[in-house]
Amino acid sequence: MNYESHPAKFPLWQFLNQPLFDGNNKAVLNPSRFWYLQRVELLKRCWYLEFDSKGTTN
Repeated sequence: MNYESHPAKFPLWQFLNQPLFDGNNKAVLNPSRFWYLQRVELLKRCWYLEFDSKGTTN
């Protein structure tokens, strides 16, 4: 799969603002790994959204 064509931009601000010495969250220093994990988290959030599949008809 080619991730280069993905229209989303790298979340630079989130990458730079990671808590480095937090025991609950592990900092990811590899930018490509961080980008991968961000996309996985976005996919999880989208997966758990509830949508109304009925739609409106007139």
